[in-house]
Amino acid sequence: MVASTPDGTGASGKDERNGLQERVAAVLLGGERKYTRLEVAERAGVSPDRTAMLWRALGFAGAADDDVVFTDADVEAAQIANGFLESGLIDEKTDTAMTRALGHHLSRLAEWQVQLVTSWLEQRPDVAESEEQFAQLVEASVPAIERLQNYVWRRHLAAFSGRALATDAQLETRSQAVGFVDMVGYTRMTRRVDRDQLSTLLERFEGLATSVIAEHHGHIVKMIGDEVLFVCDSPVEAAEIALTLTEQTEADEDIPEVRAGLAYGRILSRFGDVYGSVVNLAARLTSAARPGTVLVDKELADALSGREEFALRSKRPISVRGYKRLKPMVLRRA
Repeated sequence: MVASTPDGTGASGKDERNGLQERVAAVLLGGERKYTRLEVAERAGVSPDRTAMLWRALGFAGAADDDVVFTDADVEAAQIANGFLESGLIDEKTDTAMTRALGHHLSRLAEWQVQLVTSWLEQRPDVAESEEQFAQLVEASVPAIERLQNYVWRRHLAAFSGRALATDAQLETRSQAVGFVDMVGYTRMTRRVDRDQLSTLLERFEGLATSVIAEHHGHIVKMIGDEVLFVCDSPVEAAEIALTLTEQTEADEDIPEVRAGLAYGRILSRFGDVYGSVVNLAARLTSAARPGTVLVDKELADALSGREEFALRSKRPISVRGYKRLKPMVLRRA
């Protein structure tokens, strides 16, 4: 007879679940949990305060001094991070900011991947109900995903490095076109559709935006629900992105109309995000645009002047947050 645990689960069943969790954790964490936080610091040759700071910057909850939750991979990561600092390649302030950016972006990627797997398992109950099959799935897929992510990262690194070497301008503060493209009526529409319909809509919009922006040599900074923020070195390509997205969403019955705002000038690019008055101006222009239209600022309009494929029409000055007499121009195909 199998003994029962307080939660009603058989002892053997609970042991099997614990074994599955340990097996999956070993794959995901790079080995078994066998060190405390202080032991990681000692083995890595890094102060406990510094390991605690790195852990928090990555976005993880703090661990008590006697919690055995760390692996050999944690020791190696602490050594690598400390090596950057000791070599003088980066200073402590930059190191903390870089670690925080890594934690922020990769946590979002991990969350999406878990949601994707959960959705897939709902369609494959045979795998979900078999702990052995699930463990085999994790053991087979995680290393492959890791290699694919490394490939994509290196490809993007090569692309950004090429842009950096091709110009004398500072990468962090250089002139670029900034654009927002926003779905009109999104908030009202979310009240009428269910979760699956909303997910399908967002997937279609993100897929379209990704394709068009990449085709015209732009770069997505972030997707903000119903809105995409992108940057582009070329004002002409930025105009093409905004107009193409406007045209293609208008032709797609499943995606609401969009509106767009573009501005051009010096921006601050920091750890994957962009800042500055040009970014704010592009956002204000988007909020003032009518459905199906693209508004641009004077600097972008000047950069497009003389281009036969575009037509620019002045609008009356408008008042938006931060700008009392903003003079936008409507961008259209010639």
